[in-house]
Amino acid sequence: MNAILEPAVELMPMVERDLDEVLRIEYRVYSHPWSRANFADSIASGYSCWVCRIGGELVGYFVLMLAIDEAHLLNISVAEKRQGLGLGARLLRHAMDMARHGGAVTLLLEVRPSNTRALALYRHFGFAQIGVRRGYYPAATGREDALVLTHALTEASA
Repeated sequence: MNAILEPAVELMPMVERDLDEVLRIEYRVYSHPWSRANFADSIASGYSCWVCRIGGELVGYFVLMLAIDEAHLLNISVAEKRQGLGLGARLLRHAMDMARHGGAVTLLLEVRPSNTRALALYRHFGFAQIGVRRGYYPAATGREDALVLTHALTEASA
């Protein structure tokens, strides 16, 4: 019996040459996407920026900012055609590991209340809401609030 080998999922640091692929995903999954400059500045600033590839295809990424003992997840995305396959969880778990490795004890993020898939993922990982940023996100009809979520980064939360 021949086993069908699935391509390996690879996580690697984001580099400038990844940005065309990153932007293809960014512009498909967000109504108000980050610009090339946002990603380039994040890389240049030394943020923890990672991409996920399957069989060479870039399928997701995240940008994490570390500040003393806190990490802030600035962006996390999975290509539309790859959503619902556990890649968001894999990226989030890796972001949490990178935050922990960088000395953070808490991870903070903002999410649109309308992004129910992301909210479900964050709640599955034990994130708790600690606030609301009114009118934080641009939206098709004005502005949308952001829910501020946090998670304690203990070894038990891995």
